[in-house]
Amino acid sequence: MPSPTEITVSQLSRLVGLPQCPTIVDVRTDQDFEADPRLLPGAIRRPALDPAQWAQSLAAKPAVVVCQRGAKLSQGAAAWLRHAGIATETLEGGFEAWKADKQPLVRTEKLPKRDAQGRTVWVTRARPKIDRVACPWLIRRFVDPNAVFLFVGASEVQAVAERFSATPFDIDGVFWSHRGETCTFDTMVDEFGLDIPALRRVAAIVRGADTARLDLAPEAAGLLSVSLGLSRMYRDDLEQLAAAMTVYDSLYRWARDATDETHNWPTSQPAR
Repeated sequence: MPSPTEITVSQLSRLVGLPQCPTIVDVRTDQDFEADPRLLPGAIRRPALDPAQWAQSLAAKPAVVVCQRGAKLSQGAAAWLRHAGIATETLEGGFEAWKADKQPLVRTEKLPKRDAQGRTVWVTRARPKIDRVACPWLIRRFVDPNAVFLFVGASEVQAVAERFSATPFDIDGVFWSHRGETCTFDTMVDEFGLDIPALRRVAAIVRGADTARLDLAPEAAGLLSVSLGLSRMYRDDLEQLAAAMTVYDSLYRWARDATDETHNWPTSQPAR
């Protein structure tokens, strides 16, 4: 049974990918990380023995600290975070328990270089509709919660990427883009190793809406309609992205928990 300051693998796994997921902090030693350079979805890396220096950089929400086995490193760092006023738990059994339970882990070898503040920086075409909104949602929820997204004129994406050390996505001729009949969202799910059934279901919906193949999933037409509506409601691309995060949060939660649920009101019974 976990202590009051621990969270179990099953408990944390139910929060991953959701907006209420705590900040996950990986404090494994460099040696342990190099032996398996994957991260829990959305985790950030921080040095275990220096928590007083980075505690205040965490977002103002609860945290979960993860070390290799859930022992001294994570418990010591978590105690420091609680001292700093941050509600913090440790993962029972640590990284090894998460891996042994076959929970998803993010491959980091393809992660772009981070900026001075530890964030990945991405750039794409302005006026996003579907893929260029779905991909930022995926990155923020499963890869880098602090990621920065720049929306610029289509002709300037590559130049901005070079000048501002950003990673281009969803344009022709770059790594993070469409491949064959799949879209950029599929590419990111595959390259980051996010083989999560609910994400695969969302990916089919995104692909259908983004590539005009609405037959791929019954929900694709709905996502297309909502996406086009959002693009007309907001002139500012970042405001549109912020509004659309809830749409994709809801779609993911439906894909994970509610695909069998139906709605049958009003009934077909005649009025009395």
